[in-house]
Amino acid sequence: MPESVSPLVRGHFTARAARYNVSSHWVTDPALAACTLAVADVAPDHVLLDVACGTGLVSQVFKGRVAKVVGADITEAMFEQARPFVDELVLAQGEALPFPDASFDRVVCRQGIQFMDDRAAVAEMMRVLKPGGRVVLIHLCAYGEADREEYFEILRLRNEARRNFYLRSDLAALLTNAGATEVVVHDYVSVEDVDVWTNTGAIAEADREGIRHVYRTASPAFSSLHAVIVGDRIVDHMLFGIATGRKA
Repeated sequence: MPESVSPLVRGHFTARAARYNVSSHWVTDPALAACTLAVADVAPDHVLLDVACGTGLVSQVFKGRVAKVVGADITEAMFEQARPFVDELVLAQGEALPFPDASFDRVVCRQGIQFMDDRAAVAEMMRVLKPGGRVVLIHLCAYGEADREEYFEILRLRNEARRNFYLRSDLAALLTNAGATEVVVHDYVSVEDVDVWTNTGAIAEADREGIRHVYRTASPAFSSLHAVIVGDRIVDHMLFGIATGRKA
């Protein structure tokens, strides 16, 4: 593995691997999976690349619906769980995909580019995409400027390996700047129990309490946008941006 791969990222996801598939509602949410499948608009003869495939939950959505699913990830403890859902696994970082130009009909990446040099990674996705193909980026986003600062602090506390935080417009800009056309960002809202969402096996209790504190003291704008419920449990309506772009 190249030295540029962050040991912080690999260490975090190695620690999370055993609990990853139960660490959030959204990871196995069939409605989010259906939305991802719909916007990807795949065909039976397509070859699809799942970047930062993790335990293979996104690959599983496409397995059997396309001719071939290839998964790429840098964390072996996550990666090994993906084997039933892919036709080929490659230990590789998103910024340096080991594939020839124009290899794939579709490239998908869910919650991966936040840990990468995102411009380089999206450029690589576009490079390995065939003309006419589509990239799909699925990512947690702030609703806008009103909740950005508080939400980014929550995300920072949840995962210190995170490099990037997004608005929906940021996802669109990444695709546009990489040369994609027909860029569209779809919204999906996932209802998350914050205590479940932070019980990943890789977050210190002090950071979990820090996240609870942000919710308990949140601004009216944040609480309204996220439809926050604070009681015995804290509930957040988390926004995903599902961004798609086409290679001309």
